[in-house]
Amino acid sequence: MIYWLLCAILIIGDQGLKFYVTNNIAPMSVHEFIPGLLSITHITNTGAAWSMLEGKMMFFYLITIIAVIVLVYLFVKADKKEYLYRFSLIFLLAGTLGNAIDRFSRHFVVDMFNLDFMNFPIFNLADTYITVGVILIIVSLIIQVAGEKNN
Repeated sequence: MIYWLLCAILIIGDQGLKFYVTNNIAPMSVHEFIPGLLSITHITNTGAAWSMLEGKMMFFYLITIIAVIVLVYLFVKADKKEYLYRFSLIFLLAGTLGNAIDRFSRHFVVDMFNLDFMNFPIFNLADTYITVGVILIIVSLIIQVAGEKNN
């Protein structure tokens, strides 16, 4: 239950921020948030990370549906004691669904975070969830392998 609540909270946070940016920040305008570190830049993206495969919406619809099915399946099948692994799947699912809501309703994804200290593509909160999910899965696998070596 806590996992699904977390998933819902993450999605609401992502969509709430995208709603705010869409309604309060003009497209392509830059607003300094943390000087020298982070600014908010309202852009739209019809591709995936770094605008790869831009405009291939049918591909993204299909991949999104498959990803959601696989993530839910893995979550349901996961051992209830594998907390970190299950949290990683929830973060991946929330990020996938956050961007899916944009793709299915707007036909593009709203991005806003711009790292001012380095040349990095502009991203959104859902992308951050996916990154956290991947990191948590890696840590979970390292812990699992370390545990197997100790047995």
